[in-house]
Amino acid sequence: MALIDSAVYVGSTRIGEGAPPAEAIRQARTEGGMVWIALRSPDADELGELQTLLDLHPLAVKDSLRGHQRAKFERFGRMSFLVVQPAAYVDETETVEFAEVDFFVGDDFIVTVQDDDIDVRGVRAELEEHPTILAKGTYGIVWALLSRVLDAYGPVVDGVENDIDEIEQELFSQVPDVSRRIFGLQREVIDLQHATSPLLDIFERLQVLFADEADGRDAPAFRELGDRAGHIVDRVDAFRHTLDNALTIHTSLVEQQNNEAMRRMTEAGLQQNEQVKKVSGWAAILFAPTLVGTIYGMNFDNMPELHWTFGYPLALLAMLCTSVTLYAIFKRRGWL
Repeated sequence: MALIDSAVYVGSTRIGEGAPPAEAIRQARTEGGMVWIALRSPDADELGELQTLLDLHPLAVKDSLRGHQRAKFERFGRMSFLVVQPAAYVDETETVEFAEVDFFVGDDFIVTVQDDDIDVRGVRAELEEHPTILAKGTYGIVWALLSRVLDAYGPVVDGVENDIDEIEQELFSQVPDVSRRIFGLQREVIDLQHATSPLLDIFERLQVLFADEADGRDAPAFRELGDRAGHIVDRVDAFRHTLDNALTIHTSLVEQQNNEAMRRMTEAGLQQNEQVKKVSGWAAILFAPTLVGTIYGMNFDNMPELHWTFGYPLALLAMLCTSVTLYAIFKRRGWL
């Protein structure tokens, strides 16, 4: 079996550890204590053995074997089934890595099924330094494990917040690919919302459950965890809004830059049109005398103006008048 650890407690005193699950369960029930079994990625046969020994609910076992569950709390008779998603932030890639821990909690047993390396022995050592917590029974262990999960969310939220601060600075610095960074971080924040939002309901139901088990007495320990979870959820929600606003601002800035580029292109086009008008106007002005000169420059004998005294001056006058007339027209129309 993929056993990480097992421990048997009577009150707040550990009387056994490291035994196979069946032996640890037998010892706990013989001594009237409780057993804590920690497993990593068990298969169907391994979890089925515990289902038989501890009368675990089949639906809870099925969910645990299927994996990829979102955080939730379910109650099956006297047994509770919890799923939480511990997280770690990888700053180099700006991604949040999620794991999954399933809790099967009964009156005299707690079974944790995990796919990462939560330091179960470390949590157990901390608990044994606080016997009053262990004296609360299996839900004291649940409190300690959930507290460890919330502690791990702290660096995750801080890491995301730091990257969002960097994005806000990059927005107005025209840093390339800032939109890609915003989209990537949005995806991580959405996943973080899915992992943290259900915690509020989980801790609220745990407070009610513990109060019922303790004859109506308050559950300040779980209420404190609920307050911490609420603070985390509020920060994550704020991240989502901040990134949405950052994307809107970035889109506006890009649109403004595109409009500015289009304005410059339009101005350049207008300037080119003015130049084309001038070139076309002068070409037309020079074309008229060129045409007349070309006609009279042809070597034909039967041209009446060739032997006329006023032919040459008249040709020059025609060229001049045509050019001046065209110049006046183009000048009045603003082409020149």
